[in-house]
Amino acid sequence: MSLIDKMPKTEGRLLENRPLDSLSWLRVGGPAEVLFTPAHMADLAAFMKALPQDVPVLPIGVCSNLIIRDGGVKGVVVRLGPKFNGFEVLKGGEVRVGASALDAQVAKKAAEAGIDLAFLRTIPGSIGGAIKMNAGCYGSYMADVFVRATAVTRQGEVVTLKPDDMGFGYRHSAMPDDTTITQAVLRGPLGEPAEIAVKMEAALASRAASQPVKDRSCGSTFRNPAGFSSTGEADDVHDLKAWKLIDEAGLRGAKLGGAQMSEMHPNFLINTGGASAADLEGLGEMVRARVKEKHGIELEWEIKRVGDG
Repeated sequence: MSLIDKMPKTEGRLLENRPLDSLSWLRVGGPAEVLFTPAHMADLAAFMKALPQDVPVLPIGVCSNLIIRDGGVKGVVVRLGPKFNGFEVLKGGEVRVGASALDAQVAKKAAEAGIDLAFLRTIPGSIGGAIKMNAGCYGSYMADVFVRATAVTRQGEVVTLKPDDMGFGYRHSAMPDDTTITQAVLRGPLGEPAEIAVKMEAALASRAASQPVKDRSCGSTFRNPAGFSSTGEADDVHDLKAWKLIDEAGLRGAKLGGAQMSEMHPNFLINTGGASAADLEGLGEMVRARVKEKHGIELEWEIKRVGDG
């Protein structure tokens, strides 16, 4: 009996052996044993509660910080559809957003309402993933604007997560990997829509000047090494940056198959076309080994890798 035959009844959609490369930001990856798209939150909760507890679950968004390995993902992969991308303005600079809403779209809609979530404009991906990894840039992080989130646990419980529950750190949270965020409330400073729009345009221009925005990448491949605070700020003693360590190891532009460390920003791992997940992860591991050999520093992956090789 295949796994899909053991699935609980659902109002949502179940697909067996669904290839994930077309859903992946990097356009790589094997199939999900079962891909589940819930119809609504109650459907997701009921499904999780009825799903045998020995079946692994992996929620994904647009996979903008994820390498899905070529062998695919065992168990159930949960992907929220358009019904989970709502946006609602609340009081006091707060907005309620669906977990599948794109970060950039949330930033733009918030700006129109006079709420400054401008830092999200340059972050690829969706809100659920941004919360999970405490995404941020230019000194602002999700932890700074997070008020609360609604999520469904692996056991099918609907829970409210508050800042103290999240364990936010530098590009990290303590939220379990098999818990699915469905919506969140964020709070940003109030401002003039036109001024926030200018701020976003300036951030986009700055990003385009220093990062390979036209290439297919997941952004920063490795975390900045120890010596940085939980908010990502360098201290006065260890001003270490991953891109500089990679560059000094002679790996700017390094290639493996269809994978390459960007010539423009050597901490960006890109699919130049036709790369496999093995190419991408293999090049990343080669970079880690060379940096360790030259600097004695072990880089930590910022991009998550999942599935079978």
